[in-house]
Formats: sequence, structure tokens, C-alpha cells
Amino acid sequence: MRKAAAAALSLALTAALASAAPVRGGTLVYGRYADSLLLDPVYTDANLDIWILTNLYETLIERVPGSDTFRGALASSYAFSKDGKTFTLTLRPGVKFSDGTPLTSADVKFSLDRARNPNHGAWNALLSSIRSVAARGNRVVITLSQPDPTLIAALATFNSAILPQKRYAATAGKDDAARAKAFAEKPVGTGPFVLSEWKRGSTMVLRRNPLYWKKGEDGQALPYLDAIRFEILPDDNTRILKLQSGEIQGAEFIPFARVGELKANPQLNMVLFPSTRRNFIVFNTRAKLGNGASNPLANLKLRQALNHATDKAALIRLVAFGNGKESRSFLASTTPLFAAQPGYPYNLAKARELFKASGVPANTALTLQIVAGNADQIALATALQQMWAALGVRLNITQLESATANARYAANDFQMQFNYWTDDIADPSQGTAYAAVYENAESFHTGFRSARVDALFAQSQKELDRAKRAALYRQIQGLHMQAAPMLFLYEQPFPVALRRSVKGFVQTPLGTNLFVNTFLEK
Repeated sequence: MRKAAAAALSLALTAALASAAPVRGGTLVYGRYADSLLLDPVYTDANLDIWILTNLYETLIERVPGSDTFRGALASSYAFSKDGKTFTLTLRPGVKFSDGTPLTSADVKFSLDRARNPNHGAWNALLSSIRSVAARGNRVVITLSQPDPTLIAALATFNSAILPQKRYAATAGKDDAARAKAFAEKPVGTGPFVLSEWKRGSTMVLRRNPLYWKKGEDGQALPYLDAIRFEILPDDNTRILKLQSGEIQGAEFIPFARVGELKANPQLNMVLFPSTRRNFIVFNTRAKLGNGASNPLANLKLRQALNHATDKAALIRLVAFGNGKESRSFLASTTPLFAAQPGYPYNLAKARELFKASGVPANTALTLQIVAGNADQIALATALQQMWAALGVRLNITQLESATANARYAANDFQMQFNYWTDDIADPSQGTAYAAVYENAESFHTGFRSARVDALFAQSQKELDRAKRAALYRQIQGLHMQAAPMLFLYEQPFPVALRRSVKGFVQTPLGTNLFVNTFLEK
């Protein structure tokens, strides 16, 4: 599970940004690096959409900020049956959509059936254990094909957001995808804000939902803000200049090279929110490469040697300007049920010992493909070139256009490639399925395959006891680390800069921007 230190840090950040008594009113102007595309919870597949959705829509269950626990949102209570195959939720009374219509169990059934439809969007697998959803008065009864420990987290994920059935059905469109696109232009949800204006590529305005059900510290309905105005500012320097001048009050994705400078500015809060992003290099572990040539990376001891020969702390200083932490698993330390592994600390002597034991000839050439023009990837690759030369490995760097690199990666036509991952669900199952289970994208296309890991993962997908499930994930992470199908690099935070007057803003480890408790100190 997440380390106590990580949870404490997240809570401390939240407290630091909300230390003053809340003030009502005002418009927060926030600089985004790019615009959203589709504000529909089922069909969207972009973080630019996902990280905004929770301000418009809500789910039955929500994750408690700064912890691994969950609580009711649109549901006031919920419980599993003794056999774990039935999940019953009671709806919170008095909740209304932003158009004034009351939330009903029929809306919930409609929304969940839509979200789990295999023909709808990319996220239906998160709800694949659901056999049926029944609306019974103010209750919703979900019947499962098997016990599913991920269900609560899945019901707290953006794609399980609840929409008004009748309003959605009345939206024009030849099919569900077309209706979703039309509905998303004027979305109706139960969230704290309502979309009031959207000039694509320029601005987006969210206004306070006067019908919102949650209460603030003053006992009145949230949110505190009257509105949020997002300005789309792709250029990093422009976002920062506007923030420094006070034209905007918040800015996302601050370059790590500028973090120190903004931390020193007394008018700003430079915040590094813990994230689930982890950076790594995937090894193609297959005996033969796409061109038929023998692949030295099929050798376990070589992969372990490369991990030990990599000075991760130096890479964090070089690429992230010290704003990161060494990876100790394929999961992030903010992912539930994370279990830190001994890992591969920088140890050139150990690396040379493993390299010699591998039998791989000295001066062996390996190829790393990166995205052309990406300064961070170029710097990282160049550093690895120097580090691995001390081991006796010659690293060739191939720069490709992003589309070409991704196509070759998907076709397993590579030897090594830089990659990263951020979680979409507050559960380890998604990241584990992609990184360690062969049938899902061939374990990040590494070719890693372990019958033991597969069996442990299958068991974890049915285990409702948290302690027992944690033990299963501890074993999975240990076996994966030992097999070294990737070069474990580092985790990095979400860098957000805010004017000192901005309080109560939170970016969760999944990346979601929470403005419901945000206010502007006078």
C-alpha cells in the first residue's frame, strides 16, 4: 500500500494550500498546456479530458484525497454480500443534476450499463466483472460474475460517472458515440461546476453549480468559487510569465528546470503533487529481434547488469532537476498495494560482475529508440550511453518521429524504448496487467512471461481481503523486479505553480484537478 510518508505529504500539501478560512466568490484563472477534446466519461481516452471531468460529473464512490481509502459520493452507503458476488448501494437523498432533475437509480443503471458496454470506449474492461445492474427504488444492486476487489475503485473512476438517462437519450445522434459527442458540448452532471463557455484552443469557463449537494466548512453548498476560467497556453514560458504577472493564478506542467526559480518567488506556491507517473525503459527480452537477429537482452544477467550500471540519482538530477525518486517497482509508490523492492542500486562493480557472468561479449552494441527532438529523452539516452560504456556496452541511439516509434513499439520491432505510465484507477490491477501479465500487450511489449505471476495476478483479482491481496502483489512485484524486463528509472511529481492567494486546490496522484474546495484568499 502507499507509504505513510507519501500519504502524509499529500495531506500536508492540501493543508498548506487551504490553511486560511475559506472565502466565497471570485474567478480562478488557470493556465493549461493544452485544451480538452471530449468531455464524455466513457469515450474519452485523453488525460486532458479525464483531469477535468470530475468537476462536471461524479461517481457513486470517491477516493479520499491523500489516502488509499474510499467513501460514498453519490451513494451514501454500499456493501458486498457475504459471497462477494452482490454489491448494493444506497443513493444519497436530495442530489440533483445541474439541470434540476433528481438523481435516480435508473440514471445509475443506465450510466453503468453504458460504461460497461464492450462497444463503448476504452474503459469498459474496468467493469467487466459486472453481470447485471438493477435499479430498486433508492438502491442499486450490482450482480458480479465473481468476487471483484477492484470494483470499488472502478466505481470511483471517471468512466463510471453518472449521467441523466432521459437527458442523454433525448440528445441527437445516430449512435451512442455521436450522442456522447453532442452531449459533451453541453454536459449535464451532478458535479460542482457546469460548462458555460468553450472556445476551443483558447478558453474554457466552468461556472458554479448552484444545485451542488456537498457542503463547505461554512455549512453552505460548495464550491467556493464562482467560476474557473481555463486559458490554453501551450508555451511554458508564456504560462509562467502570465503567472508571475498575476494575469493567471495557476499554471500546470511547470518545466522542472524552472521549479527552483518559482519556489524562490515569494508571490507563488510551487507545489509538487505526488503522482503515479513512473519513467522506465522497456527491454525487448525475446531471443530474436524483429529483423531476425539474436538479441543479447534475452540474457537476464545482462538486463540486471544494465540496471545496476544506471545511476538513477544522477538521471533525476539531470532530467528532472532533482524532482523525482528512484523507482522500486513497476508500480508507483503512490499506487495502492505498492511494495518497495530492493531494486537495483547503482553499483558498477556488481554490474561488471553480472556482465561477466552473462557471457555477453565486451563492446556489445544495443539500440535505444527515443522520440526525435525530445530534449529529456535525448539527455537521458546520452547519459546512459556514458554510464554503460563503463560496463563495456556500446549504446546506439535512434531518434524517430513519435508515430513511427509507437508503431514499432506496438509491433515489437525494437530493442529498447523509453516509456512511462500513469494510473487511471486507484488500484494496482491496471498497471500490473499491462506491465507483468503477458496477455495484456505482452507485458509492455517486453515479452516478459511468468506462469507464477499470471497465477498470482488471477488470484489477486478475486481476493477481497486487503492484507491477503497485498501479499499477492508483494510477490508479483518481487518476481517482476528480479526478472528485470525493464530499466527501472524514476517517479516524477505533478509540478503546479499557484499564486499565494489560491487555497484548497488539489491534484490527485491520478492527475485529476479538484477545484471543489478551492478559494481565493482576499
